[in-house]
Amino acid sequence: MSIYEKESIIKTLYLIRHAKSNWSDGTLSDFERGLKKRGHKDLDMISSYMSIQKFKPDLIISSLALRAQITADTLGKKIGYKGRIHYMEELYNSRPETLINVLTLQDDSYETIFLVGHNPELTEFINFLIKENFSKLPTLGVVAIDLNIDSWSEISEACGEIDFFIQPKQFKYYMPKQIRTKLPMEQQTTP
Repeated sequence: MSIYEKESIIKTLYLIRHAKSNWSDGTLSDFERGLKKRGHKDLDMISSYMSIQKFKPDLIISSLALRAQITADTLGKKIGYKGRIHYMEELYNSRPETLINVLTLQDDSYETIFLVGHNPELTEFINFLIKENFSKLPTLGVVAIDLNIDSWSEISEACGEIDFFIQPKQFKYYMPKQIRTKLPMEQQTTP
């Protein structure tokens, strides 16, 4: 059992770093970069896993940068999210304080929020929310944090604990059959 009783956990926050971005076109600004082939492959795999696990956010908020938008859109479609995805320019190159400000303004009817963004801000924000030290959120890493709060406005230092952490590397050598059956055939081979 965690340091918090599960009954007292009121809100859950999923912090999701965008999938692997494409640096091949030097004419694009950092904001305009899309995903590389591996990013799309990893996104299919992680979103399939999240779909199988039936992760259902009440709200998805994303950076307005193209790579974050693609990540949020694909993830939302794959898990069957029916709501509107809120894209915010403020989440691009922001400080963790900005993430706090955005979350504290959310309606308390939302129990679970997915926030798609960038590093190093997401790693810094994770370390603000938990007592332990989290080293680095990799591309398409997903950290679910249970928050011991009744209202999003109560977000404060060390108010949460990590429920789970997943990343594409976990599926490099072993991919559960349920995920393989949800992926396109060309992605089902492992390296």
